[in-house]
Amino acid sequence: MSQTPTSPSPESTGMQSLLRAFRHRNFRLYFSGQIVSIAGTLVQGVALSWVVYQLTGSALLLGLVGFAGQIPLFLFTPLAGVFVDRHSRHRILVITQTLSMVLALLLAALAYGRCLNVWSIVVLNVIGGVIAAIDMPSRQAFIVDMVGNGPDLSNAVALNSFTFNGSRIIGPAVGGVLLAAVSPAFCFLLNGLSFIAVIWALLAMRLNPPQPRQNDSGPAHRELLEGFRYAWHSAPIRAILALVTLGGLMGAAQGVLMPIFAVQIFHGGPHILGCLIAVPGIGALAAGVCLAWRKTVLGAETQIAGGAILCGVGLLIFSQSRWLPLSLGASMLVGFGMVTQFALSNTVLQTLVDDDKRGRVMSLFTTSIMGMMPFGSLLGGFLAHQFGAPFTVAVCGLVCIAGGGYFALKLPALQRLTFPIYQQKGIIPGIVE
Repeated sequence: MSQTPTSPSPESTGMQSLLRAFRHRNFRLYFSGQIVSIAGTLVQGVALSWVVYQLTGSALLLGLVGFAGQIPLFLFTPLAGVFVDRHSRHRILVITQTLSMVLALLLAALAYGRCLNVWSIVVLNVIGGVIAAIDMPSRQAFIVDMVGNGPDLSNAVALNSFTFNGSRIIGPAVGGVLLAAVSPAFCFLLNGLSFIAVIWALLAMRLNPPQPRQNDSGPAHRELLEGFRYAWHSAPIRAILALVTLGGLMGAAQGVLMPIFAVQIFHGGPHILGCLIAVPGIGALAAGVCLAWRKTVLGAETQIAGGAILCGVGLLIFSQSRWLPLSLGASMLVGFGMVTQFALSNTVLQTLVDDDKRGRVMSLFTTSIMGMMPFGSLLGGFLAHQFGAPFTVAVCGLVCIAGGGYFALKLPALQRLTFPIYQQKGIIPGIVE
């Protein structure tokens, strides 16, 4: 279902190697639309967390609002994987992005009408979470539809990560400025309008007709269980998903506490909050660029373990720092480590998985990150309420280091299982030629 590249595909060097997935017209469209849309979403995220904290002053309610938006990802994303394996991923994305735009515009209307309160935010977050539960695995699986399951896949995954992390630098910083200069309502409106870019990009794509799928008629619960069994009985897939689950849980616990660090630790306002949320994006962007240079999936498992450990070290430093420049530097380290772990986990999973189970495995990947966030938000809010935000972030760092270390100990056994799969798919001959 992927489009043929617009140029030949010999081994390239320099900038051509870094951007080799751009040879696919559909991916170029997707990339440009996503980077605008995600920036708008992050602008809204800064404004929304600030509004909730200003309304309540409560770490526990910050965690509750985060939980409301993320729990649908845990509940519905695995089942959404069955849906993604049965239907056109392109059509699903057009629908989910349109619904997300409507939701953002509704949030803006409530804010302009001064009808916004914590419970209306909770309800809208739940609806947005249900939409995201379908959207996210569709996006992950759609990468293969745009570039194929060949040599450009790892580059496309890295560049897809680049869109999010490039936006993470711009979006929160702009959100902090707009929040101080204009209003939260304007931030919500801006997010709603930003979805126009990605919807236009999706509609402008030229895709081959969808291939008939084998799983169009069986019971959904049977296919769901088949996906779980497939992931569980593959030791590499199981181990990667377990480590990613740990990262998703700990990352959410830290992320939900950023308004507390901005106000109580650094005695700042929206500008400081915007910086604290944006700066990890610099480290994440650097990681995305480094990963885009990779020409093979070989060795990715080692870097997955290293990324988890690096993220934990950054969290530990951030938890103990009371000097803003050091905290910002530690946040960059967190962003670099987290993206290294998640993006390479995505690449390895996309390489190992059978195509007819891709939607279900990528839904488990999405659940492992985003589905754990509601529990991470509640855990972070509860621990911060009881013991303080710095203690909570320190615990997150220690857990990430322990998880990455354990994964590293298991690497020799895991690599003995992945090596034959890479040989079967022609990856290893392509490297040693």
